[in-house]
Amino acid sequence: MNITRENIDELNAVLKVDIAKEDYSNKVEKVLKDYRKNANIPGFRKGHVPMGMVKKQYGKAVLVDEVNKLLQDALNKYLTEEKLDVLGNPLPKEQDNFDWDAENYSFEFELGLSPQFEVSLDNEKPITHYKIVAGDEMIDNQVKTLQKQYGKLVSKDAAEEGDQLTGTFKNEEEGIDAHTTLPLEKVKNKKPFLGAKAGDTVKVNTKGLFEDDHQLMDFLKVEHDKAHGLEVEVEFTVEEVNTQELADLDQELFDKLFGKGEVTSVTELKDKIKEDAAKQFEQQSDQQLLNDVTEMLIENTKFDLPKEFLQKWIQTAGEKELTPEEAREEYEKSEKGLRFQLIEGKLIQEHKLEVKFEDLKSFAKDRIKEQMAQFGQMNPEEKELDDIAARILSRQDEVKRLSEQLMNQKLLELYKEKVNLEEKEVTYEEFVKEVYE
Repeated sequence: MNITRENIDELNAVLKVDIAKEDYSNKVEKVLKDYRKNANIPGFRKGHVPMGMVKKQYGKAVLVDEVNKLLQDALNKYLTEEKLDVLGNPLPKEQDNFDWDAENYSFEFELGLSPQFEVSLDNEKPITHYKIVAGDEMIDNQVKTLQKQYGKLVSKDAAEEGDQLTGTFKNEEEGIDAHTTLPLEKVKNKKPFLGAKAGDTVKVNTKGLFEDDHQLMDFLKVEHDKAHGLEVEVEFTVEEVNTQELADLDQELFDKLFGKGEVTSVTELKDKIKEDAAKQFEQQSDQQLLNDVTEMLIENTKFDLPKEFLQKWIQTAGEKELTPEEAREEYEKSEKGLRFQLIEGKLIQEHKLEVKFEDLKSFAKDRIKEQMAQFGQMNPEEKELDDIAARILSRQDEVKRLSEQLMNQKLLELYKEKVNLEEKEVTYEEFVKEVYE
């Protein structure tokens, strides 16, 4: 067997693979002998079928199969030994008048070569690194939410703004019969409910009852498709009228929230809320930084791609073969992502970033602890964490997902160290307005 490469240009090459009879004949003969041993053909005892008949029936198929196996192994070995960095997979070239009855064969494959380029993390114009903080209004709203959460319901005679009604929505024709608790702050059209008392029946139209029609699913228990644009009259029979009495901002509440003596004043409570919010916002800030650095790198790192080759490869890479036009559209949609994959790979290689198993295990345990903390399990045993991590890391899809997350974290740390950044403190509302609007 002989493999030669012809470089068409810096991004394209053709591999020629010559296979002689001696490369495959023994393999084909062995397979055919195994076929003969196990063949069940009427008129012949098992294992005594004439070899000529076996060759006539199976010979061509076995030959093609064994030559294709040789080809695949040879290509993989050649690309590995030559350390060729290719994009996609080798594409077989069409060969007119190819003859499987010949003894020696020649095959040609097109290769798309990865471009050579340099990546720089030096940027003249600094990239904004947002430090998102909770504004006074958000903190005050969170304090009020905590007071409501730990407050108590007090019965009232008549409904006013901010109260909540317990009762049943009904419409026989539409099959609506939903017992619910209705906070008036959720209702857009509050007027019919104000002044309502236990035993009263309030008639309202579902259209415009809430800001979002999806809330009809929650309070009237209607299906998703039905909720959109539902415009019928419903009756709401009031059973109870209650108001939420806010919990006092005292030491008892502080201890419930954060543990005994951890917070001792309203000022400390607000500082704690601000600190916790900053941790939650950090993930959004980091994701935006990743997005902005990615855009900068794609913009500043120029290189060509084997465009025509990649479009051909995309045509046949999926389960369904695409038309040339579909492949071109798919390439245009994926080109930016491909460029960044190459840039990211270069950065990982140049800065020797790697995901070691111990790092991955530690990373997985940190994620597990975060999730357990959300359910109030603040101090899990180390053995419990190890057992859960072991179960997670036994699944290949989870290992892949966590490895990607960990590598993104390592890239983020690299960017924070090397890229020219300008920190900007903003409230969450300012961040949303600046980034998304």
